[in-house]
Amino acid sequence: MSVTNLRPNMDHWSERVNLAATFRWTVRLDMHEGVANHFSLAVNEDGTQFLMNPNQMHFGRIRASDLLLLDANDPDTMALPGAPDPTAWGLHGSIHRHCPHARCVMHVHSIFATVLASLADSSLPPIDQNTATFFTRYVVDDEFGGLAFESEGERCASMLSDPKKRVMIMGNHGVLVIGSNPADAFNRLYYFERAAETYIRALQTGQALRVLSDEVAEKTAQELEDYPDQAEAHLREIKAILDSEASDYAS
Repeated sequence: MSVTNLRPNMDHWSERVNLAATFRWTVRLDMHEGVANHFSLAVNEDGTQFLMNPNQMHFGRIRASDLLLLDANDPDTMALPGAPDPTAWGLHGSIHRHCPHARCVMHVHSIFATVLASLADSSLPPIDQNTATFFTRYVVDDEFGGLAFESEGERCASMLSDPKKRVMIMGNHGVLVIGSNPADAFNRLYYFERAAETYIRALQTGQALRVLSDEVAEKTAQELEDYPDQAEAHLREIKAILDSEASDYAS
């Protein structure tokens, strides 16, 4: 059996702590949804072994030791005790199976990203610095087919083959971001929600939008990609705040 362990354990501890912190901060920002939504993190070279939150556990309670360690290539995973949520397995398992560059995968139904995903045109024009961050760096899925069981997960994974496309605007569903680690993915998730909020609120004014040129949008996106250590600093400060509050996320 290729699943390493479906029970809490101490393997990959620093990765567990970092991912656990992002669950807690997602709650702080009210970007979670009940006991749904899932984050995962690859821990081996080809990305097929990954950490993920337990089935139907609230993000606000998840600790580093609670995270499941799964193998995307194990067909028996869902038959084992403590198996993950089937939609999480279908979506995240498929992505980690087929997209080795997607080291960390975060999927939420946050309000503004989901509003954007509900529009007939779910594209995000570059109208400010945050929206420009994602210029040509996302894909829109227009073929929502219901809950993300395995066939739907496989379809979504097929749309993430280009490493430059690090955000999937999931039409009629929500948003999915990928990153090189929890800091990178969470920073992207945070700024995408901010960007979606700016765009939705701009649309609500009913006035014409001031859209950046393609050249300026690309220049801005590249400058932000090259900006030193912002994602790492963001997660470091999140952990510092949690630690100052005696949070148990790192236990």
